[in-house]
Amino acid sequence: MNEPRSIEVLLFAGASEAADGADRVIVQSHENTTASELIKQLADQYSALAPLAHRSRLAIDQKYVSPSHVIQPGAEVALIPPVSGG
Repeated sequence: MNEPRSIEVLLFAGASEAADGADRVIVQSHENTTASELIKQLADQYSALAPLAHRSRLAIDQKYVSPSHVIQPGAEVALIPPVSGG
């Protein structure tokens, strides 16, 4: 069964700025959520993050993950926006 759950997502740089300076948001999701599903849910639930979310990567427990990675309960989840500069 796919039980509902909340996932805390840490925000950095442009993602934090898009969320009015928040360093984290809570996404309403479900068990067995994949990284790609979470990015879509994040964009749906926080419209200001939508343009950036689809160009960002997710890191789980401080490692980049594939879009098909299933997010386990208790994992540290971070949205890492594209890096620019020189």
